[in-house]
Amino acid sequence: MGTVYKIVELVGTSDSSWEDAAAAAVKAAGESLRDLRIATVTELDMHIAEDGSVAAYRTKVKLSFKHEAGA
Repeated sequence: MGTVYKIVELVGTSDSSWEDAAAAAVKAAGESLRDLRIATVTELDMHIAEDGSVAAYRTKVKLSFKHEAGA
């Protein structure tokens, strides 16, 4: 029988870069999920402050992890 993976989608944020936002999402997932396998960036966006500056970088990430029977 082959291996089965679950996929979750998270949005990480950072005040410095999309890369840091993606890393934040992966780090948060790693705190509650085991056997993370692949992270795929699906969307990049920014939150714009009232003064027109970038307030936050946001990265949407799909993360796959090994499915365990009964989970």
